[in-house]
Amino acid sequence: MNTFGTLFRLTTFGESHGPALGGVIDGMPPGITVDESFIRSELARRKPGQSDLTTARGEDDSVELLSGVFEGVTTGTPIGFIVRNKDHHSADYDNLAQVFRPSHADFTYFMKYGLRDHRGGGRTSARETVCRVVGGAMAKLALKTYGIEVFAYTSQVGEIALEHDYTAYNPALTETNAVRCPDAEKAEAMAALIRQVKADGDTIGGVVTGVIKGLPAGLGEPVFDKFHAHLGAAMLSINAAKGFEIGDGFAMATGRGSALNDLFTTDAQGHIATLTNHSGGVQGGLTNGEDVVFRVAFKPVATLLREQPTVDITGKPAIVKARGRHDPCVVPRAVPIVEAMAAMTALDFLLLQNRYKH
Repeated sequence: MNTFGTLFRLTTFGESHGPALGGVIDGMPPGITVDESFIRSELARRKPGQSDLTTARGEDDSVELLSGVFEGVTTGTPIGFIVRNKDHHSADYDNLAQVFRPSHADFTYFMKYGLRDHRGGGRTSARETVCRVVGGAMAKLALKTYGIEVFAYTSQVGEIALEHDYTAYNPALTETNAVRCPDAEKAEAMAALIRQVKADGDTIGGVVTGVIKGLPAGLGEPVFDKFHAHLGAAMLSINAAKGFEIGDGFAMATGRGSALNDLFTTDAQGHIATLTNHSGGVQGGLTNGEDVVFRVAFKPVATLLREQPTVDITGKPAIVKARGRHDPCVVPRAVPIVEAMAAMTALDFLLLQNRYKH
């Protein structure tokens, strides 16, 4: 429901237009140095209003840590936090109170609960992901002590896609442009496309590629708690995520085992490794020590600044046109959210694996 994880757990609360969002992080290892400037920088990557490619909502997304941290380190007790909403324009949504927006959660939430918060989507808003980024930042700080790195980048917007896999790009270049694409030329083309779509009152989707480096072999819990099954569930819990694949993913459906098997070898230090990584770092549901590589497909944002036919809550035909401030493409702001969910998944399985140590 509103809690993610088994040993490392994040519980979130709050709505898009409520006074605040927040959460409780339970299971954070003690003794981890909390770099609050790092947490702020992670939130800045997700926050609205950071460029002309995103919504103009002006939240500063500053987090208040309420518990679980003493003299700059984690204590092992629950970490409570809140992020206050300061720039919500609820009146922009008054015209949506009695109608169902196409491809939104308005109808499904109404059918489930018998009511809904129409102001910015309430709990269904991507505003909720601010809490995930806080949890992910904490998880990254813990993973760093194990030498584990998590990064993601925009690899496709519309039909404009990177032509190579992650090994061909420098992840440090991801934050050098508003699209969060490590290829400057492709990033410029993606930005131009997003601006054109925005001018048309339309939206567009894309793909985020994620990488987890440094995970040991053996993480995962067979058979129903496979590492990539939980990673996929984590990614598909993100707003607007509609597809997940790991390694070569769907392309493997048309290939042959003779070409796609990851053959084992031994390196100069005597470590067992694979010559290729078609499996994306997971075999049999367990990590194999190679980089975990995955992709998440995001649909075009459902809110259009143009008229669309729909029905009202009584089923009568109606016309809806959104007002206010909305993202023409969710992908650039989704990058830190993908990283956050990957980091929390990785840390959770790492803590689970530690139970087997004697």
